[in-house]
Amino acid sequence: MPKKLRVGLLLFPGCMPAGLFAFADLLHAANRRSGRVLFEATYVALQAGPVTCAHGIGLQAEKSLGEADLDALMVPGFWAESAEQVKGVLAGQAPLLKALSNRPRRLQLWAYCTGVCLLAACGRLDGQGATVTWWLAQSMQEQYGNVRWQSEQNCVFNARTATASGVNGYLPIAEHLIERNVSHDALRDITRLMVLPRPAVPHVAFQGIALIQQPDGLLRRLHGLIEQMPAEQITVKALASRLAMSERTLARKVGDATGQTVAAYARCIKLNQVGERLTLTSLPLASIGAELGFSSSSNLQRMFKTLTGLTPVQYRRQFGRV
Repeated sequence: MPKKLRVGLLLFPGCMPAGLFAFADLLHAANRRSGRVLFEATYVALQAGPVTCAHGIGLQAEKSLGEADLDALMVPGFWAESAEQVKGVLAGQAPLLKALSNRPRRLQLWAYCTGVCLLAACGRLDGQGATVTWWLAQSMQEQYGNVRWQSEQNCVFNARTATASGVNGYLPIAEHLIERNVSHDALRDITRLMVLPRPAVPHVAFQGIALIQQPDGLLRRLHGLIEQMPAEQITVKALASRLAMSERTLARKVGDATGQTVAAYARCIKLNQVGERLTLTSLPLASIGAELGFSSSSNLQRMFKTLTGLTPVQYRRQFGRV
């Protein structure tokens, strides 16, 4: 009989616990599917007792990190909107970072979203491959150069660590864990039972293009405007007019922020909308193009393949979630 894996779910002030809840549910489902306790999940913190998580949610840590006898520890993310905010959170978590650094080397450490920054800051990722949420990639590379950052990957597994990007990063970690410790068939059944989506891994051409990911106020307004306009009506002149600035000023600001021309930036946003509909619906390309204001399906197909290297049919087959 396989040995039971004792997993700690780490709580700390300001952490976002939703992923921990889902992760614990997946482990419980794996236990139910196998008919025995393969995973034992325990909420832990720097000190046992109540912990105030994000949005004022209070949770109870059953044990302290020091007293819990664990095989693995899952580290969740925390809310942050900039690299500077991340630095501030890490500066306020010095006791937790020390405790993580001092945990036995046999302990497996898993983290997702901004939780990866905690593992990097305590030195437990030094010399290993790791990934991080895309907008933190440059900052993490500058601060923690001993880590072999692989930010183009959504999940990186090593012998004793696992890191994943995004707030749903717990999912690929859980899937890997269940498939390795139970079976592929068990993972398939759990996926069907719990109606889990595949982790959304965007094509490299569209990584970081979502509106919510734009750090600059002008880019947010421009992005929203481009999404709302029919593709054939989008020109630099029209966008500049709607944003109450000159074409030259708009071109300079977009170029400085993205390294792209306004036309190329707008084209990527509209084609990202096409990509989203290809992956999330079964609509034919002609219907998608008509909805988004493209003049013809043939032009749309040509532009899409030029940007992604894939035809719409190939893209849907590779990235589709329906």
